[in-house]
Amino acid sequence: MLTNTFFALSLLPYLGFLYFMTRNPNTPRLALMGFYGTLVFVAITIPAGLYAQSVYGTTLANVDGLHGGAEFFLTLANILIALGFRRALKESS
Repeated sequence: MLTNTFFALSLLPYLGFLYFMTRNPNTPRLALMGFYGTLVFVAITIPAGLYAQSVYGTTLANVDGLHGGAEFFLTLANILIALGFRRALKESS
């Protein structure tokens, strides 16, 4: 239960980070989409974890299909962030 509390509290600073990154005109658009994609990962992980617990009686990490599906969104978000900053670096030089 304590981990759920820490997880929920960790969203507050991240939302603040997103707020300031969105307002900064220098933030690469593609990278910003990736940062928002991390929220999609969180939004998918929570119900997938609840489903794994209720149907399989275990954590999300132990249900490969669900875990891999959720992690796909984190991987996609990370790729967008990397490509966005890569493009920004190329354009600035």
